[in-house]
Amino acid sequence: MEIPEISAVELFDPSSPRYEASLARVRTAAEDIGFMTLTDTCLDAAAVRRVLDTYHDFFKLSPEKKAPYNMANTGSNRGWGAPGAEQVDPSANPDFKEVFDCGTELPADDPLATHTYYAPNLWPTEPAGFRETVTDYYQRATTLSIDLLSAIASAIGEPADYFRNKFDKPMALLRGNYYPVRPDEATKRDFGIAPHTDYGCLTLLAMDGSAGLEVEARSGEWVPVTVQPGTFVINFGEMLQMWSRGRIVATSHRVIGGSNERLSIPFFFNPRVDVNVAPWGSSEVILAGEHLSRRYDETYVHRQTDKAAV
Repeated sequence: MEIPEISAVELFDPSSPRYEASLARVRTAAEDIGFMTLTDTCLDAAAVRRVLDTYHDFFKLSPEKKAPYNMANTGSNRGWGAPGAEQVDPSANPDFKEVFDCGTELPADDPLATHTYYAPNLWPTEPAGFRETVTDYYQRATTLSIDLLSAIASAIGEPADYFRNKFDKPMALLRGNYYPVRPDEATKRDFGIAPHTDYGCLTLLAMDGSAGLEVEARSGEWVPVTVQPGTFVINFGEMLQMWSRGRIVATSHRVIGGSNERLSIPFFFNPRVDVNVAPWGSSEVILAGEHLSRRYDETYVHRQTDKAAV
């Protein structure tokens, strides 16, 4: 399986001599593979390393210093997720990683402001500059993602602006992932993150250059994918697959873990909570927020516990 590599400079400029070829490669990635890589974006290697270092400094704090930001106490996916906080595959053990999540916040007078997917963020006081560094990255990743969605729409023959008014208040979640060294006692049911497809539309993934991510080819083979900071792995989620009537594919991937710790930064880019993401042309109504709620309830251990207690 060859994952297409595409330059954002060529893809976002219709006057580029490589524009049509870039669109064709995006179409192959979207329809046949489910993954691509993107270079030459507004987030260069220095910007990615800066936010990687910031997350690393947070994850190295003591559990006592991280505890006030534990998302298990919030009822939403904001803040720190301790080891074992997620279980993406119910047949596997909870995922062996830590996370830190932040998302879109709306003004208090916005009609959607009270929705859980626009919940207030939790900002740690350590390390210094955490909020400023992460917020800057979040804003730039948002701009990049909507431009990429426009290119994807063009690549599959839809109007370039199809998605823009549906992402004006995106349920966009930025996550720092910390994968520790795989413990010696780990079994076949233990993963950094178990095999899964992403739940939403588009994922923009930065990595620290360490091996770990594996993508499932159509043959069933697991193919390692590693990029350096400044290059992004892009994959498409279940919501976009459903929305596009299966034309865009979501592909399973996993992290097993190894002898080195690893950091990654996925940016999950999803539409406004009340957007209908039912298959194009159907009479169904499937709200984006309802789709995510169902999948999150199946994944976050604290949400499973909350529902069981009702």
